[in-house]
Amino acid sequence: MDAAPSRQVMLIFGEIEKFGHVADPLRKDVSAVTRVGDALFTSCDEFASVDRLTPEGDAWGNHVHFALGDILDLPGGPDGEMDIEGLMADKGWLWVVGSHGLKRGKPDGDAQEAMDSLAEIKRDPNRMFLGRIPLAERDGAPTLVAEDGERRVQTIRLHPRKSQLRKWLRGDEHIGPFLALPCKENGLDIEGIAARGMRVWLGLRGPVLSEMAVVLEFDFRVTAAGHLKARRIDGKRRYRKHLIPTRGLGIRDLELEGDDLILLTAPVTAADGVAAIRRWRGAVHVTSSGFVAEDDVELICGLPYCGRHDHPEGVVQWEDGGWLVIYDSPAPERLENSPARLLADIWKG
Repeated sequence: MDAAPSRQVMLIFGEIEKFGHVADPLRKDVSAVTRVGDALFTSCDEFASVDRLTPEGDAWGNHVHFALGDILDLPGGPDGEMDIEGLMADKGWLWVVGSHGLKRGKPDGDAQEAMDSLAEIKRDPNRMFLGRIPLAERDGAPTLVAEDGERRVQTIRLHPRKSQLRKWLRGDEHIGPFLALPCKENGLDIEGIAARGMRVWLGLRGPVLSEMAVVLEFDFRVTAAGHLKARRIDGKRRYRKHLIPTRGLGIRDLELEGDDLILLTAPVTAADGVAAIRRWRGAVHVTSSGFVAEDDVELICGLPYCGRHDHPEGVVQWEDGGWLVIYDSPAPERLENSPARLLADIWKG
């Protein structure tokens, strides 16, 4: 019998005409999700923005759209694709991470032009984003703001042509060789973030190493200039590296539940395959790099993975012990127009 969700939740978005920099429906490319009480934050990987939904009857609506270019300076400009793949709310902050991945050009034009385009590897500076944004209570709901009292937006150093995080990984014996590859081709592709204070875990969709997914862990501090900088926590390295047995699946999202790290896993490419929600028990107590034992990783539930449609992209804890999962490239039956709606699933173990 195919796996089936316990129920579904309707998400209602505003019409795209309200947002001048948005060309396509937001609900078709939802890539990340997190929750703060009665506020659900999502992001679309095609833009540089975050969206907030709050309860509206039996659904989630009252859509508010936050263009991040209005809150902070982005190295690729306010309209440049940010490829946000991870959101995490923690103690009055919203952590945001871009994929940090390179992308291959699409084969357009005649045969030779298509071949030339396919050989081009592109870098979008906004994709190299990692930072946290203050959440302030406004009109009864948490709101993204540039500053709130003494709190200000904090990011790693951003640059139009460089990536600080990729620089930290450059000499890594496991990840370094994959940095020149496009994301979605087992190159570096961050697709999940979890945070507790200044301790941050990043889940990698790629590279997958010998059927093991990678979680990178950082301990950040704030510099005198107000930037985030990772401390050296593993010898000279500014990160710990955790290799997790996932049977060849990459990570699509992370969530913290108590001392456990919840992993949403799925294939590295868009090919068909089985996705799953897994629990890494006691992850917050692990303070060294290395292999995670199979006995420490528990399967919560398997999810159907439908090839061209319904790619699991985000997971967040829900009521009654469930997990809300949102999908990129949603199947047509998940979508409704006027108003713009998207069905998400609640899964239980």
